[in-house]
Amino acid sequence: MPPFPPLLVITDRKQAIRPLPELAGDLFELGVRWLSLRDKDLPDSVRLDLARALVGRARRWSALVTLHGDPALALAAGAAGVHLPDGGDIPDALAAARALLGPGALVGVSAHDAAGLARAAAGGADYATLSPIFPSASKPGYGPWLEADGLRRMAAGAGLPVIALGGVESPAAAIACREAGAAGVAAMGLAMRDPPAVAGLLASLPVPSPTG
Repeated sequence: MPPFPPLLVITDRKQAIRPLPELAGDLFELGVRWLSLRDKDLPDSVRLDLARALVGRARRWSALVTLHGDPALALAAGAAGVHLPDGGDIPDALAAARALLGPGALVGVSAHDAAGLARAAAGGADYATLSPIFPSASKPGYGPWLEADGLRRMAAGAGLPVIALGGVESPAAAIACREAGAAGVAAMGLAMRDPPAVAGLLASLPVPSPTG
């Protein structure tokens, strides 16, 4: 299962209202416990420094920082795992990432349809993001949108936790995704543009069941 609470924040420094390490600190203070550094256009050396800064910010909150794209960079940064792009070679890429990062790493994959989810599950991914669920301000015109019905249909037979991504910018959207079978939701633009609004998404997610 994804980290708790099941909200993944994905970075986009071009939309961020503050430098990413400062913004990450705000998000962790709000209750976010899982952040992934995307920003794949940056040089590796810059991404490495940025990832290390984010990992340092996360430590106080026992939050997880993962990195999109490069398992070796994730390892060098001390990140908790890596998020890989979809593709025909994803089983091999997943196996290589797992071998490099170890069995305790969080290794995920992007998917956009049922076939992508099947590849992720077959390769042993810990989770897959599925997108786009709703129209997204971060990627206008990107589609077709799956909507809650498409998410429900694909998540039911996915064989691994599905994180709903794309246009999840309100508590109502997060609740709709959870009711459709998503194990969690992901946010990018909202978290970068208006960090306090993430509190509404967090409040819409379930709390752990009491034990004992």
